Parts: sequence; structure tokens; C-alpha cells
Amino acid sequence: MGIFRSVRRARILREGLLSEKAWEWLLRDHPILDSLSNEAKEKLRGMATIFLHEKIFEGADGLLPTEVMREVISVQACLPILNLGMEWYENWKTIVIVPDVFTGEHAEVDSAGVAHEWEEDKSGESWDQGPVVLSWKDVEESGWGDGYNVVIHEAAHRLDLLDGEMNGRPALHDGMSAGEWLAVFSAAFADLSRRASAKRRRMRLDPYAATDDAEFFAVSSEYFFEQPELLETEYPDVYRLLRAFYRQDPARRPGARQGS
Repeated sequence: MGIFRSVRRARILREGLLSEKAWEWLLRDHPILDSLSNEAKEKLRGMATIFLHEKIFEGADGLLPTEVMREVISVQACLPILNLGMEWYENWKTIVIVPDVFTGEHAEVDSAGVAHEWEEDKSGESWDQGPVVLSWKDVEESGWGDGYNVVIHEAAHRLDLLDGEMNGRPALHDGMSAGEWLAVFSAAFADLSRRASAKRRRMRLDPYAATDDAEFFAVSSEYFFEQPELLETEYPDVYRLLRAFYRQDPARRPGARQGS
């Protein structure tokens, strides 16, 4: 991080963190933060303050972002990078907030060279060289410890893009094996895909994770922070590698919420 940015961030924090009233409300309204230590909560508060100042928040479809909206998104977006650092979001400049689910247009050419186009309802979307789009309705439904978190999902996509491709493998830390990551996540993805197709066993993870490798990483990241014990029970090696990547261990925090 450059000296100018470091000085500017220090000034932002000196001039005022998220207000005590706002911070207390954010903690009450996001049970996934309950098990964080007091030290971790204060660190998250500072990072969310910087995120608020450095990112651009825009509204669409008639929505005007409020300060509460910006704060709610900021605190959840900073949870995955709590022990990584703000530089991990250098490729993320803008957040566009829309009122509800929106329609995303997709195009793909299959192995036979046939082009396919379709539309899909989405609660969030992350563009390679553009903003992250979030449905406010779905943001409000995130952070409750039920396994669903659209902010963390899209944040995981931004982290995934850091190695230049959204492929389910973020830029790994020194000492982490890309081969092991591929083997572990591929095996878990294949298992989840088989179970989703067979429909013989109740799915404990959102079957959307079986869409592709990138979505498996993003959905797994949601559960890692929302219901860590459930993810560890279902796919212990996936949990272990996410623990190494995020440098957090939510399942071991005092008072961690049990998955159901």
C-alpha cells in the first residue's frame, strides 16, 4: 500500500469510525458477527469505515442508497477480508444497489459451437471489469446465520477474480497448493452435483453451488461465514482450505452458531 493511501486511511479513521449507535445496530442486526472477539469487531469497524469512504455506492431502478444501506453492505463485505486486508478489494470500485431481484442476460457457446442465450433472475452479480450489483431485498436477508449472504457471495467472486479468471480459485497465499485446492474443490463439487442430480438426499448446501466451480467457491464462502459447522461437516477439506485462505476459523470461535 502506498504512503499516500496509508496516510489518507489513517486520517479517515482519526476523523471518525462508524458511529457507536450505527455500530451497535449493525452488530445486533447481523448475528454472524456475534462470535467475533471484541478486538476483531473493532478491526472490522475500522475496515468498514474505510470501505465506506473508498467505494462508490450507486442506486438503480429508482433506488437511492441511504447511509444505512451503505453501512450494512460495507460491514458484511469486509468480513471475508478481515485478516487479509483492504488491498484484496483493489479490483472492486463500485456497488450498484437495486430494490429487488433483477434479470441477468447470459450468452454461452457450447463445445459444438452453438450459441445459447438466456435470462436469469439474480440477487447479485459481479462483472469482471465493472461494479457489483446487489439486490437490497437480498442484502437485508443476509447475515442472519442461515447460510445465505449475497454480499459475501459477490465479495467471493471479486476475490476469485484476483488471479485473472473467475474459476473458483482465488489468488492463493504462499504455502497453499493450487493442486490441492483444485483436487479438493473439484471432488466436493462433483459430489454436490451428483447429489443435486439424484435428489435422493436432502441438500444441506444451496444447490446453486453445483452451477459451476466459481459458484461453488462463492456459495461455500457464504456457508463458511454463515454456518461454518455445517460446511465443515459436509466438506471438511473445503472448510480447511477456506480457513487457510481467509485466515479465519469461524467454527472455532466461542459461541459459533451451529448449522442445522
